Amino acid sequence: MNIAQLFEQIQQKKSFLCIGLDPVMDKLPKHLLKYEDPVFEFNKQIIDATHDLCVAYKPNTAFYESRGVKGWNTLVKTWQHFPEHIFTIADAKRGDIGNTSAMYAEAFFNCESSDMSFDSITVAPYMGKDSVSPFLNHPDKWVILLALTSNQGSEDFQVKQLEDKKLYEQVILSSQQWADVNQLMYVVGATKADEFKHIRSLAPDHFLLVPGVGAQGGSLSAVCEYGLNKHCGLLVNSARNIIYASNGEDFAEKAHAAALELQQEMEQILKAANLI
Repeated sequence: MNIAQLFEQIQQKKSFLCIGLDPVMDKLPKHLLKYEDPVFEFNKQIIDATHDLCVAYKPNTAFYESRGVKGWNTLVKTWQHFPEHIFTIADAKRGDIGNTSAMYAEAFFNCESSDMSFDSITVAPYMGKDSVSPFLNHPDKWVILLALTSNQGSEDFQVKQLEDKKLYEQVILSSQQWADVNQLMYVVGATKADEFKHIRSLAPDHFLLVPGVGAQGGSLSAVCEYGLNKHCGLLVNSARNIIYASNGEDFAEKAHAAALELQQEMEQILKAANLI
């Protein structure tokens, strides 16, 4: 899916919502525990209830890897259940030397070897170009680089001054020499809304993956004030507010309602910006 196709999905669904699938066993509705794979059943019902309202799903792989082989199998089944035209993000935050990164790319991009072929993967850029290039060697896939994240610890390194630039600014500017707007996105936390105007000056045409709206306190309207571009340019992620909207038998119905509320807000924002 290139940038034009992603924008087409945004226009069709009047939404730039990404739903994070980060299931925790002790938060699952109790009636799902009767299933052989309760986590997959949870994901399946969430996907079935919300796929018409979002343009992307983002499983955080730690929530699956922590459960060993069972969890990995759940991740594979979840990927296989995604509708065809949904943009899929493996939120794996990988970052290692080149040959190891190449194997990570195979794990998440090569369906023949791993039974999964996500559209994109989150990558930590700290080890530099040669650790990112193996993911970019898959020409039909996206790399989503961590730039300015929403957690408190982002202050430790990401905003430190390096001569005339902050570290996150250097990441954004340098990485644009590695790939174009059809293969490279950036993670920018919704809690950093005051930085979006500046970030758009550094990366005017790139998509930004924006976590932190909702449970982490980020504001959708504040993000969109300066974050939107001519192709929308935003994938705004929400996880807990949607997937844990209820822990009862109506959890999928409540997830739909929570996603619909965000989608309707996004529709008004897109209309106001003349993007739909």
